[in-house]
Amino acid sequence: MRILLTGIAGFAGSHLANYLLHGLFDEQNRQGANARPLDVHGVIHRHEHRIQHLREQLTLHRGDLRNALWVSELIQSVQPDMLLHLAAWSDVGGSWQQPWTTYELNIQCQLHLLEALRRWQPNCRTLIVTSNEVYGLIQPADLPIDEETPFRPNNPYGVSKIAQDAMALQYWNSHQLPTVRARSFNHIGPGQADDFVASAFARQLAEIEAGQRAPVVQVGNLEAQRDFTDVRDVVRAYWLLVNRGEAGAVYNVGSGQSHSAQYVLDTLLALSTARVEIQLDPHRLRPSDVPISICDNRRLVAATGWQPQRQIQETLRDLLDYWRKNVQKD
Repeated sequence: MRILLTGIAGFAGSHLANYLLHGLFDEQNRQGANARPLDVHGVIHRHEHRIQHLREQLTLHRGDLRNALWVSELIQSVQPDMLLHLAAWSDVGGSWQQPWTTYELNIQCQLHLLEALRRWQPNCRTLIVTSNEVYGLIQPADLPIDEETPFRPNNPYGVSKIAQDAMALQYWNSHQLPTVRARSFNHIGPGQADDFVASAFARQLAEIEAGQRAPVVQVGNLEAQRDFTDVRDVVRAYWLLVNRGEAGAVYNVGSGQSHSAQYVLDTLLALSTARVEIQLDPHRLRPSDVPISICDNRRLVAATGWQPQRQIQETLRDLLDYWRKNVQKD
C-alpha cells in the first residue's frame, strides 16, 4: 500500500505521518492483524523540521504543487494507492491580508493534483481536507452543524475551501475519481503554530514561565465557542475516511462538543505556574467572527466508527508542554 501525503511537514500532516508509521502499526498489531509498515511518501515545499524524526522511514519529494508539470511527474513516479491532500494555506486570519495567495495555494494546488490523478492514477482513493469555515455565518437553528448546512462564507479562507470542496465533488461526478471530502472543525495539539488561539495562549504562558516575556497574556475574543478536537484524533479520522468513506461523499470531522476561548485560557492557566494579567489585543480580533460552532459528526461515526480518544484537558496539557520545551530552545 503506497500512501502519498501532501503537506506532510505541516501541523496535521506530520501527526498523520507519525500515526501511519507508528500509531496505526501498533493498533493493528494489538488487534492481532500482523501489520506491515506502509510505504509512505510525502510532499514538502520548504521546511521539514516537524518530520525530522521520521526522515528515515519516509520517501520525501521536494517541490511546488503550483507547478503542474512537477505534480504530473510526481504522480507518475509514486503511483499512489491513496492520497491524502493536507497541503494548504491554513491561516484564517491571514487570509484577510492575502486573499489571492490563499485562493492560489488552496485551489491551484488541488487542481494540479486531481488532474494528474485523473490522467495517471484514476483509481487512487483521495481524501480532500477542507474546513468548517465553509459554513461561515452559522445561525442558531443550524446547530449542531451537519453536512447539509448552507455555505455562508465570511472570510477568504472559507471561500477557498468551498472551491476545494466543490472541485473534489466535480471530479467524482465528471471523472469518477474516488474523492472523499473531510470538513474539519478546529483541531489543536502539540506542534501547532501560534497563529491559532489555543497555541497562542500556550506559547505566551510558556514564555512567561521561562522569564522570556512580561506576565501579560494578549487575547482576542474570549466568548467565541469552537469545536476543538485533538489533532491526533483528527488524523485517525482522515485515515478511516480515505479507507471507508463513500466516494463522492463529504464528512464533518469534529468532537461534537464546543468550548469557549475563555475555557481554553482558563484551563491553560490552571496548568501553568505563571500568574498573569489578561489584556485584550485588538489585532487578534477578526473582521467577522462566529459566536458558536459545534460539529454534527454522526455521518463520520456511522461510516467509520470513529470516536475521539483524548479529552481537551489532555490536549491542552500536551500543547503547553510542547511550548515549554520549544521556548527553552529559542
